[in-house]
Amino acid sequence: MNKLEQLRSMTTVVADTGDIESIQQYQPSDATTNPSLLFKAAQMPQYQSLVQSAIEYGQAKGNNEEEQRLLTLDKIAVNFGKEILGTVPGRVSTEVDARLSFDTAATVARAEQLIALYREAGVDSSRILIKIAATWEGIRAAEQLEKKGLHCNLTLMFSLAQAIGAAEAGATLISPFVGRIMDWYKKAEGVDGYAAADDPGVKSVSTIYQYFKKFGYATVVMGASFRNSSEITELAGCDLLTIAPALMEELQNSEGELPRKLSPETASESTIERIELNENRFRWMMNEDAMATEKLAEGIRGFTADTLKLEQLVQNIARQQAA
Repeated sequence: MNKLEQLRSMTTVVADTGDIESIQQYQPSDATTNPSLLFKAAQMPQYQSLVQSAIEYGQAKGNNEEEQRLLTLDKIAVNFGKEILGTVPGRVSTEVDARLSFDTAATVARAEQLIALYREAGVDSSRILIKIAATWEGIRAAEQLEKKGLHCNLTLMFSLAQAIGAAEAGATLISPFVGRIMDWYKKAEGVDGYAAADDPGVKSVSTIYQYFKKFGYATVVMGASFRNSSEITELAGCDLLTIAPALMEELQNSEGELPRKLSPETASESTIERIELNENRFRWMMNEDAMATEKLAEGIRGFTADTLKLEQLVQNIARQQAA
């Protein structure tokens, strides 16, 4: 078996893309999207019908310009999500507008709107993971949504504090960002890279995985944002890994044995100590972690920027049609 096949035997492989053709090629179990991926996919000629139908939906259903704008954005995400679910057997992650990352009530409302749009399109909510940035407010929103039976994926995850907060809130899944953690440390330490076992992003995910398994949390860990295939193979055995098509291709073309690096059995033997977390402790731990604080803020800004680009793309298409 090639390394991608071996990885699938111990880890659920998820496609990190909005490109449905790539998903069809590599046949992952699940898929994830975000504003950056949707903006990229929305510009591809083969997906213009998904964008167009979302524009028409927003214009027909929105009571004013603001409602039309927000409905169109959410409908684009749902249109792509529904198409992806026609290709993968499992779930798709769809992200709440990053501009709501510090507003619990607004995050819950937009998440419920996304689920309503999926249901209207004939998609059961059990196949959807609502992606929410792992701020304190986002974690509280996920807690409310999970109690309503709506499953959440806490994203922009860079620290153990965020991970514990999400797990104690009952989140279904978290997405620690391996590559972005490494990016920060490379710059901070002035190095070109790390051996896979010493990669700060790999070590962060390994610690979170061990903590969850040792203390019996039901929340599963999905490593994300990989920069190279070595980061992926070093996390073989993690619950899930979301991988870009180019790296899936690299693994598919790689032969040789892929040993399991993470397992519940080895995690139970770790010496990690339990942390009692409340809001004050969460905010203090984040304050003490410059990397997590900076990358969370940067990630929210980045997703917001791509949401604004998607908005502009939609407005340009609508204007051209009206002219």
